Amino acid sequence: MSTPSDLPPVETLTYEQALAELEDLVAALEAEHQTLTEALALYARGQALAQHCAALLDQAELNLRDAFVKAPV
Repeated sequence: MSTPSDLPPVETLTYEQALAELEDLVAALEAEHQTLTEALALYARGQALAQHCAALLDQAELNLRDAFVKAPV
């Protein structure tokens, strides 16, 4: 797994990209032995990825609600 500084900014990732990276990051944290500093950096990246995914899902929900409100009955 690349170090967080080698990766693209979280806010540029699609939901699918962010989720895939988050899954890889969790697997790396569970399987590998990092230094405390490395593990903390990975954890911080994971938190940012999780928040980004949640924000993208919230926006998708708002878009769907807006579409239903605007849909003719």
